[in-house]
Amino acid sequence: MSASNYLVPEPDAGPDTQPYWDGLRDGRFLVQKCRGCGKRRHYPRPLCDRCHSFDTEWVSVEGRGTVHSWTVCHHAFLPAFKDRVPYLMVIADIDGDVRVNLQLESASHQPLKIGDAVRIEYRTVNERLTLPVLVREAADA
Repeated sequence: MSASNYLVPEPDAGPDTQPYWDGLRDGRFLVQKCRGCGKRRHYPRPLCDRCHSFDTEWVSVEGRGTVHSWTVCHHAFLPAFKDRVPYLMVIADIDGDVRVNLQLESASHQPLKIGDAVRIEYRTVNERLTLPVLVREAADA
């Protein structure tokens, strides 16, 4: 991904998400961990959905996991995405207990299956933005 052809709107980081975006720029996938009950969660948000605590810390995950589900996106909801369709969005269980929804990048023509091994990689867009993607372990490793 090069900055010159990246025309998709960039995220606007706020106080609940800034550490997440900073971690991506450093090549780390950070998730929130509730200090009340220990649940790790992604996407970043101020409140734990298990115990309703606001007390959280940021922890790094290894970023390896398995496919839980996926969908093929055929429709560009924003004009900036029209040259990217179709693409795969995968829900994956990372490090055992963190569920993510990320785009899959793969040169493999093998059918995707539930349980396929995936890992998170990072794509630098510009000095402000790095995006996480999933790649298939068996096909791309």
